[in-house]
Amino acid sequence: SRSRSRSLVPGLTLSATHRAVGSTVRPPDTSLFVPLTAPVRPAPEGNVGAELSQSLNKNDALKILNKFYKRKEMQKLGSESGLDARLFHQAFISFRKYVMEVDSLSVDLHIILNDICCGAGHVDDLFPYFMRHAKQIFPMLDCMEDLRKISDLRLPANWYPEARAIQRKIIFHAGPTNSGKTHKAIQSFLAAKSGVYCGPLKLLAHEIYQKSNDAGVPCDLVTGEERNFIAPDGRQSTHVACTIEMSSVTTPYEIAVIDEIQMIRDPSRGWAWTRALLGLCAEEIHICGEAAAINFVTELMYDTGEEVEVEMYERLTPLTVLDSALESLDNLRPGDCIVCFSKNDIYSLSRQIEARGLECAVIYGSLPPGTKLAQAKKFNDPDDPCKIMVATDAIGMGLNLSIKRIIFNSLMKPSVNEKGEKEMDRITTSQALQISGRAGRFSTVFKEGEVTTMNRADLPVLQEILSQPVDPIEVAGLHPTADQIEMFAYQLPEATLSNLLDIFVSLSQVDGLYFVCNIDDFKFLADMIQHIPLNLRSRYVFCTAPINKKQPFVCTSFLKFARQFSRNEPLTFDWLCRHVDWPLTAPQNIKDLVHLEAVHDVLDLYLWLSYRFMDMFPDVSLVRDIQTELDSTIQVG
Repeated sequence: SRSRSRSLVPGLTLSATHRAVGSTVRPPDTSLFVPLTAPVRPAPEGNVGAELSQSLNKNDALKILNKFYKRKEMQKLGSESGLDARLFHQAFISFRKYVMEVDSLSVDLHIILNDICCGAGHVDDLFPYFMRHAKQIFPMLDCMEDLRKISDLRLPANWYPEARAIQRKIIFHAGPTNSGKTHKAIQSFLAAKSGVYCGPLKLLAHEIYQKSNDAGVPCDLVTGEERNFIAPDGRQSTHVACTIEMSSVTTPYEIAVIDEIQMIRDPSRGWAWTRALLGLCAEEIHICGEAAAINFVTELMYDTGEEVEVEMYERLTPLTVLDSALESLDNLRPGDCIVCFSKNDIYSLSRQIEARGLECAVIYGSLPPGTKLAQAKKFNDPDDPCKIMVATDAIGMGLNLSIKRIIFNSLMKPSVNEKGEKEMDRITTSQALQISGRAGRFSTVFKEGEVTTMNRADLPVLQEILSQPVDPIEVAGLHPTADQIEMFAYQLPEATLSNLLDIFVSLSQVDGLYFVCNIDDFKFLADMIQHIPLNLRSRYVFCTAPINKKQPFVCTSFLKFARQFSRNEPLTFDWLCRHVDWPLTAPQNIKDLVHLEAVHDVLDLYLWLSYRFMDMFPDVSLVRDIQTELDSTIQVG
């Protein structure tokens, strides 16, 4: 029954879910309400209020205003009108300033203040005029119900009418790394009349794109920065491989594959998996990922009325946790891969390994895809002397590597919590399994995999981590859409985009299965370009650009792009070359290498924007050419 199945997700029963859906409305976080400057109407000739009554004694008016502020009854009335203590205080300070500093007050306010000064009125009579002022500086008070409706993120399954109009078959391929689950799903994708593959990385989308075309199934590639249409006339093929954010929820397909479903709980990107799972218009949806997501996906599919068929997979080759740590780089052997969680560790270790006369391949997240593939190819080539790899957890997905032994340099990994704060955490069982699973992959020269640590003290900790069950997935990410933010902005036209987002998240309601993804990167970009005049839709698109905010050169380039765009001046190839100081030479040191990686990111940003504003970023093919050249320069480095 439905209620019995709902309790499959630990700690979440049917009644708990419904409680979450119908939960009481929480008060807004009023610290996010930025007061506007009260509009001062131009004074008519003469002071009409004074002509109708008498001149206002500002000292008496100040005493009356302070008396009004202290009255508990007024604070209570204010609270009933949406002014908590913070807003009441801010509104009063602004109201008092207005009364004391404006030469000619509005006629009705002048008269009521004079009446109170003369004893002909009560201090409480000021309340309607105070509220009128409060709503001018806090316009959200007048439209709170509308704002709550717009930011209501409950029942996200209903956002996708095309998907709800068909009865989809959901097949979950569940198993560990190197179990053949994705391979099985891809076979269904290749055999279908039409299909879409949705992956977490450009490299994975590229791999399926190549595999499909090699198998004689015409397949297009769509990522944030790239569109490759196989048909000579540019028509769309029946199959497409894409990064998950780029998947279409309006195109009908026979088969859809959603890879790495456990990323649905990712604090920043989880919304893309939720959108694909609930929104793809495919007769069959093949989901690949950890078994820890089975109960949760089944739970989500109750809201769509779709059943989940589960196929379980076992690892194809054995994986052994060794009983001794590496302890010294002198103990390295061919097929070893040291996994680090910081680029500095990678640079340091690779230098130490090369000092021992060993060649070393290097892979980390910010390397261009071409360089990663070249390093992987070098490492995998049996005839190449390069037999050691140093990498970050970027190898956890997206690259086929011939690794015999994984060695964890450390078990502490920097992470970002739900509040967007940086933390150092021990790696999770899920992360440890994903990385360890890269050793002894099926179809490589090594038929068995091994895993250990660099330091002896870490080995029992790793053994404990790997012996624990993977935490079940219990929540899925959501993200406000451009349409929702546009409706919000209509209600609050004076608010900044960053402030709009904050108010949206503070007012948003989600049911117990969902959370709102971290929007710090979005807000960082929104604040950076707030002073640049852009329409809201363009500003929103710019702020969704996937850039590395730790790279100052990428950030200044983003700013220049937005400024040039706002002037309606196309960003030509020549303009871009001047900006990045093209051509560039091979890096002589790590600082040079980091800069070249940043330039590669800037070219990626240009390409990403070119698919959203084609007229303003016109020189796509020229930019792609120099990016390929830059990739080769980085490889040399």
